[in-house]
Amino acid sequence: MKTKPCLTLSDVKKIAAACEAEAVKNNWNVAIVILDDGGHPLWLERLDGATPANAEIALQKARTAALSRRPSKSWEDRITAGRLSMLAMPVLPVQGGVPIVCQGECVGSIGVSGVQSHEDEQIAMAGANSLA
Repeated sequence: MKTKPCLTLSDVKKIAAACEAEAVKNNWNVAIVILDDGGHPLWLERLDGATPANAEIALQKARTAALSRRPSKSWEDRITAGRLSMLAMPVLPVQGGVPIVCQGECVGSIGVSGVQSHEDEQIAMAGANSLA
């Protein structure tokens, strides 16, 4: 039997605080979602000014990263490169979702939506890097 790390509530709160700090520092009104490795919600935060749609988009970006074990941008890049068959995959191919990796294992993901996609990813990466 294999043993693997998993996110605790303390980890999730630390990740969320790092994401929120990055968003607030830049005056970005976003939704932040943190999922476990199976794509199940552990945290959803919608900062003042973020729209209800931002929450749903952040969830889909995070789910893409959790289930595929890769950033949602990798799907966007494949489509941009001409692999249009990727449009049929059950993912949201938009930058802003990143997996959370611990000891070489995907333990969850973060999805952010509300500003430019590369800024969404910047916020998500701040959260992912907070566990290092």
